[in-house]
Amino acid sequence: MAETFTIKIPLGFNAPDFHLTDTISGKSINYKSIKGEKGTLVMFICNHCPYVLHVMDELVRIGKEYMPKGIGFVAINSNDVENYPQDSPELMKQFAADRDFPFPYLYDESQETAKAYQASCTPDYNLFDANDICVYRGQLDASRPGNDVTIDGKDLRAALDAVIAGKKPDENQLPSSGCNIKWKNEDENPLKPLI
Repeated sequence: MAETFTIKIPLGFNAPDFHLTDTISGKSINYKSIKGEKGTLVMFICNHCPYVLHVMDELVRIGKEYMPKGIGFVAINSNDVENYPQDSPELMKQFAADRDFPFPYLYDESQETAKAYQASCTPDYNLFDANDICVYRGQLDASRPGNDVTIDGKDLRAALDAVIAGKKPDENQLPSSGCNIKWKNEDENPLKPLI
């Protein structure tokens, strides 16, 4: 499977709203309900991607560390579960329970939220400041499956620390990478080359 990177788009856009079901609680969640006082991290992940599995423990640690500091967290799965049943809502709930998620894990069945955020891969990160302006679309850190780089979350942690301090993260951001989001209709794939 080819490694897919976060789409490079200009920072500074407003956080798109969403209304999605939390597979953990069964409740409908929107952006405002998970928004943090200092900032908000919207992550696109899934259950089966080796890149997500590689960093999941660190993402849970970061969530537990930064949520009390005023950062809202949410994870969203937008994959096509008909062709990738391992990403079904039932298995999402189990995945979250097994890893003790401190944040909601939402199911984007229509894939409209992924499109609104221009998400392309799992994991894909969007960090918003206290005013809901996107200030970071970079990587967790330089670790990838098989590259022997220690997982420490340093890039994302630095961006979170900046947001908490009321500063802008460094705009020189390296993209996240992982498996591509599994689109229901390949024609809707934002990375599909135009002919």
